[in-house]
Amino acid sequence: MPDSQTDVIPMGLKELLETLSNVHGVSGYEDSARSRIQEMVRPYVDDIMVDRMGNLIATKKGGSPVLMLAAHMDEIGLMVKYVDEKGFLRFTKTGGWFDQTLLNQRMIVHTEKGHFTGVIGSKPPHAMKEEDRKKAVEADNMFIDVGATSKEDAEKIGIVAGCPVTLDTEFRVLGNDRVTGKAFDNRAGCAMLIEALRRMGELDVKATVHAAFTVQEEVGLKGAKTSAFGLNPDVALATDVTITGDHPGIEKKDSAMEMGKGPAITVSDAGGRGIITHPSVLRWLKQTASENSIPYQLEVGEGGTTDASAIHLTREGIPSGVVSIPSRYIHTPVSVLSLADLEAGTRLIAHAAATVNKFF
Repeated sequence: MPDSQTDVIPMGLKELLETLSNVHGVSGYEDSARSRIQEMVRPYVDDIMVDRMGNLIATKKGGSPVLMLAAHMDEIGLMVKYVDEKGFLRFTKTGGWFDQTLLNQRMIVHTEKGHFTGVIGSKPPHAMKEEDRKKAVEADNMFIDVGATSKEDAEKIGIVAGCPVTLDTEFRVLGNDRVTGKAFDNRAGCAMLIEALRRMGELDVKATVHAAFTVQEEVGLKGAKTSAFGLNPDVALATDVTITGDHPGIEKKDSAMEMGKGPAITVSDAGGRGIITHPSVLRWLKQTASENSIPYQLEVGEGGTTDASAIHLTREGIPSGVVSIPSRYIHTPVSVLSLADLEAGTRLIAHAAATVNKFF
């Protein structure tokens, strides 16, 4: 625990999310995100360790049961595949992208010699034939322009195959309580978990709580698998974001979640191929929310999965659930969420930790 109040980093939930959204940490290269989270979480826990996979495990000591809270800290990005003779970078995608959201974005290439700005260029419409303008450009046909004049010129600043690439996008405030930025998937979950740990200090939490900030979720739930095996908790919750069906281009039948209606408690995701939440976990979360007047939505999804899908199949099985923040435009540079939903999710996680011993 901190030695004095000066060790505590005072930060509101919006500022916490802003800081984490602006940090860069593509899957497999989470170092910057991990370092920042470690600074933020240190005042609220008893022990911190980084395991061999790179997961950050922050522990609040207590008794039984042992609760694991997971939030993945990686973001989707790109990786340099090769540099052509004219100095343009060809790349592969890390994580799930819709190719059209990449075109004409400003990017940051991370090298051992520093960080360099680049842009994903394209042929100007003036030079396109009419039929070409109607075709979507695939990522395989895109390139990054860093201003290099040749392959050798790019190599001088450290740009070689394997360099990770992230979006050059910063957090901004929209109207009402909405904010936008990159990497809300899942820096929103990380912010929620950090703030929940702080609030646990104000509650009577009897359980042992392991907050696992996991790596490589976007490329296969990898950090969740290894950290859950090592911690072997009695019960677990993953925090993440989830899609909404409340904007043009998507319908409620695709997602019944709405911004401003509270966090989503997952009943089932990926049509049951991911997780079907254990009834005891659902009772715990629903009752905790009701007793503390926390709004929530129940989600039955057909799309993606979360760290909970890996955690609940670890060892002989771990009862697990998911608390997600409804977010528009996930996996783009301009995700949008409601700070009121994030606040409600934070309270749900904190109070769930305080009541877990009554259910498990």
